Formats: sequence, structure tokens, C-alpha cells
Amino acid sequence: MPVAESPRPERTDAQRNRARILEVAREVLAVDGDASLNSIAKKAGVGQGTLYRHFPTREALVLAVYRAEIQRVVDWTPELVESSATASVALRAWFAHLAELLRIKRGLADAVTAAGHDAMTTESHGPVISAIARILRAGEADGSLRPGLDPDDVLMVMSCVWRVPAGEQAERLLDLILDAVRA
Repeated sequence: MPVAESPRPERTDAQRNRARILEVAREVLAVDGDASLNSIAKKAGVGQGTLYRHFPTREALVLAVYRAEIQRVVDWTPELVESSATASVALRAWFAHLAELLRIKRGLADAVTAAGHDAMTTESHGPVISAIARILRAGEADGSLRPGLDPDDVLMVMSCVWRVPAGEQAERLLDLILDAVRA
């Protein structure tokens, strides 16, 4: 039986270009969801061909930005829990950051097909729920959060925060929800 060859790892410069494109796209698309791919390539200091080699469509780029941002929020969880006075403080900071990210995602929704949106939501659900569960367990341990909270329920309730524009109402909703989950 022939042995399947593993794909060759990406060259260091290609990895650097991809990371730079994602960084610039995140910044640019957060400000202008309709920004052109050409403007993103130019600001990233790469040619259009390089951008399209990594991200053949606008949707591919938007999905990659979203994946990277969700991963960044999930990866931040352990550090946030460790550095916060209580898990309830960590939960507020975590959800405020997630809400901002998801507001940006909603602004980019026109660039993503329904199938892409569904895939993005499905793919990110598990890691997000795991991160919430980690904070909830820490809150049970330090006594700052009610025991027995279901991460899916907490995510569902928190979803109202990113459905309103950032500002006073979003802050009030976040505080109201956190009051409900505190011990």
C-alpha cells in the first residue's frame, strides 16, 4: 500500500505574508466591511496574487479572519481567568470582547454565504463553549458564579449583548446578565 505524502509545510515568508494579510484584513474590515481586497493587499504590503493564493475569495478571507479572532479569544481564556480578581470579572471581560468581535462579524455577514456563515458558527461553537465552561468552573471554584450553569445557556443569554450596538444599552444588558449568573 503506498504511503500518502503529507503536504509540504508553508515557507516561512508565505506564513508571514498570510499572518500579515489576516492582521490587516481584521483591522480594515472592522472599520469598513466593504473594503476591497486590493486595498487590503496594498496595506499588507503584498501583491494581489499573494492575497489570492492564500484567500481565493473574499469569503475565504472573511472566514479566516473570523476563525483567527475566535481562536484568539478562546486562547486568551486561561490567561484571563488567572489574571482576574474573580471569574465573574473574567466572564464580563471575555463576553465584552466576544460581543465586539461578533458585532464586527455581523457587519461582514454580507460577504459570507449562508453556508459559510453556518459552517463558521458550527466550527466556532465547540471552542467557545469550552472557554465559557472553563470560566464557569473557575467561578464555581472561587464562589463568584452560580454553580451548575450551562455554558450553552449562558452563551444564548449573552447573545443579546452583541445584537445591540456597542454603548450604554449593551453595557446595561451585560451587567444585567452577569447579575443573574453571579453567586
